[in-house]
Parts: sequence; structure tokens; C-alpha cells
Amino acid sequence: MDQRPQSTPTVPATIRHVAIVGAGFSGTLLAINLLRHDGPAATLIERGDAAGLGVAYGTRQSDHLLNVRAANMSAFPDAPGHFVEWLAAQGMAADGAAFVPRRVYGAYLRDTLAAARALAPGRLTVVAGEAVAVDGATVRLADGGTVAADAVVLAVGNLAPQVPPGLEAIAWHRAYVGNPWDPRATQGLADDDTVLLVGTGLTMVDVALTLAAQGFGGRMVALSRRGLLPHRHAPASPASQPLTERPRPPLSALVRTVRERGAAIGWRSAIDELRPFTQGIWAAADPDERRRFLRHLRPWWDIHRHRLAPVVADRIDALVASGRLTLLAGKCCAAQATGGGVAIEWRPRGEAVRRTMAVTRVISCIGPQGDVARTDDPLLGTLVGAGRIRPDAEHLGIEVEATGRVLAAGGDGDDRLFAIGPMTRGAFWEIVAVPDLRRQVWDVARYLSNAHWVGGEGL
Repeated sequence: MDQRPQSTPTVPATIRHVAIVGAGFSGTLLAINLLRHDGPAATLIERGDAAGLGVAYGTRQSDHLLNVRAANMSAFPDAPGHFVEWLAAQGMAADGAAFVPRRVYGAYLRDTLAAARALAPGRLTVVAGEAVAVDGATVRLADGGTVAADAVVLAVGNLAPQVPPGLEAIAWHRAYVGNPWDPRATQGLADDDTVLLVGTGLTMVDVALTLAAQGFGGRMVALSRRGLLPHRHAPASPASQPLTERPRPPLSALVRTVRERGAAIGWRSAIDELRPFTQGIWAAADPDERRRFLRHLRPWWDIHRHRLAPVVADRIDALVASGRLTLLAGKCCAAQATGGGVAIEWRPRGEAVRRTMAVTRVISCIGPQGDVARTDDPLLGTLVGAGRIRPDAEHLGIEVEATGRVLAAGGDGDDRLFAIGPMTRGAFWEIVAVPDLRRQVWDVARYLSNAHWVGGEGL
């Protein structure tokens, strides 16, 4: 039973060309689906030569693994075995239960893009450039160039994180790294150094593994408000009587339901069986329920829902057991630059007395921020200033309709401007993993191709 928001409007026949800003997973897959659906011509706009990769799949490190099994990583909802079949065609292990390196998945996306372009020559253009403004449906680039289209889709991925609270005084200092994906974040360290990783989620795991792979022999300290580490994947037995309809609000009742189901079938199965209904649950929750969830339950949801591949969890456990990685629960209160690095004043969770630790480097791993009203991204800042887009009520991203059309400052939908991917989490919440993104992109591609009225998955 599909509980996602539904849409029925017909796309104007004048949309013959779509400009897609961002060529990570969402933008690349949208371009591929437009070609597959014989939809409008498309132009992919991406900084540099990174179409099909983005941050997630641009890593070259072999121990950065997908957090989803290969069997669930097809790019297409109508071809669930597509990724596993591609692996087999490349001579790689085609075990659907495997957790594949993310760089391999990046190769899969680029290969799929190339194959789609070969079948539809002349209908897709890739432009290397930075979009800085959208005038109507014309994208202006930083180098002065323009891309004229009939509709523009924002597929900008995640925004850079804000400086974590308490660290503002050192944001300028060479010892602070705000972008954990910057290669310099993990370089130039000695074995007697201490690195503070602010955050204990998936980003911290990636950075810790990178430091270990590069031979860093010093100490890593990971600090977050609760000190929670993502749980690991494990074989999950299917529920004997799986859910057949969406649990009803309030969210407090859902918590009780999940606990009861967890006791009966295991917590992993209890979480997994919510997948078909999560977006509907979020859509049905009132603003107060959403705020309470974000304030109190989000950290617990994240560590149960977004899990680690078992081999990755083993490596992190080994780093903790050896003393090379320490997990702390607390908050940064203040920071001061010193001759050898930074002095961090922090308060352990549940305590009133502050403590001080001396570190050589601070790497922000708090994850992306979504408040477009505060971003320094030139494109989104310009669009907010012009009233073309507005933040959603929870300030998780860009407010959109179910079709992906953005809502302008006055609340009207814009037929020429759409958004997809993680920046639409305010409307859908679960919109960061491939199984959710591929469905959203599929729907938007069909909508833009005026094919959303066709029944079934295929055309």
C-alpha cells in the first residue's frame, strides 16, 4: 500500500528542455530517467568532471562501503536486479547481500549514464560550471555563461555543515576543518597528535576509517551530544505477519508499536517494515509532532535506521577496543587556538562541570545543514532572496509539493522550478537513501515527461 503523497497535475507541453543543477546521484538519475521515458532533452550542470559521482560515490577509498546491500541498490524501481546484474557483467561478485565499495557504485552510475546517452544521442548535454542564479528557467553560471531551459531542477545534494556550536572562535584557524571530505582534513598529522571528530554518525565513521587507512597512529576522539554510534546491519528474518497499512499518528503511539514489534520480530525487522510507510507517517504528522521527533527521537532513529556494513562496524569496534578511537557524549562549549593546536572546553552529558582537552585538529562531522535561509550557497541564497524558494517549516531543506515543484515565498507552486534529493526532506523525511531517491526521481522524471498518468512501472 503506497502511502507517499500523490500528485495528478499535467505538465505543460512546453517543457522540452530541462536544466538539472547538480550531477550527483539524484541529478544524474533524473537525466537518465528523462532519456528512458523519452522525455524532455536535458542539460546536467556540475562543477568539474564529477557527473554521476557526487560526494557519496566520489570516494576512492575501498573501505568506504555502501550502507545498503547490493540487492537494494538498483537505480531503477522497475529493474530491481539492475545493479547486481551490472556487477556480474563487470566480473565482480554478484551477491545481493554484499555491501559494495561506494567507488564501485559511482562507476555503476557513470556507466549507466553513458549507456543511456548512447541510446539517445544528442538529447543530453553535460556542462562543467557552477550555477549561481536562476532567472525564470535560465540558469546563470559563475563564468558568465547561461543555460536556457523550460524548467530547472535543483539536485544540489546536501549543503555544507555550519560551524558546530562552541567552535565559532576557531572556525578561521588552520587546525579546524569544516569540510570532512577535503583531502587536507586527514593529512599532515603525526602519531602523537589528537584529532577531535565532532559528531559520531556515518560521516565520523568515514573520517575515522580514512585516518586509519592512511596510517594515522594518533588518537581520535569523537564527540556528540549523546555519543551514539550507528548500529550494524545483521541478517534480519522477515516478519511472520508484516505490516499491511501505515501506522496512525500520534508518533508516540508509533514508538510503542515499534517497541512491541521489536520485541516480537527483532528491532531491525521492526524498523525495516516501516520503509513503505515512512513518508506517509511523516506527511500525516502535525508540526508539533515533527518538532518533537526532531528534538528527541531523531538521533535514535538515525542510528537504528542508517546502519553500518558489518565489516565497517568491525573496524570501528577494533579502533575503539584498541583505544585509538574514543566516543564521548557531551557538547563543545568553547574553543581557543593554542601554539600546538586547539584547546576545547566541553561539558560531558549529564554533568555541570566543564573539562578541557588539547587537540591538534578539529574535523566537523556533524552532517549537512538544511536551512536554506542561512546557507552561504550562492545559488540557493539568491533564490531565497528573490522569493523563488523558501525553507520548509522544520528548516530541513526546500519546501516542495509532492510533484517536486518548489513553493515560492508566497506559497505558490512554480511550474518552472523543481527540487529533488536530500533538500526535500522537509516534505518526505526519508529521502536520503537510494531506495527512496530512485522512487522520487522516477516520479519526477515521469511528471516532467508527461508520462505520470501511465499505469505500472514501465512505459
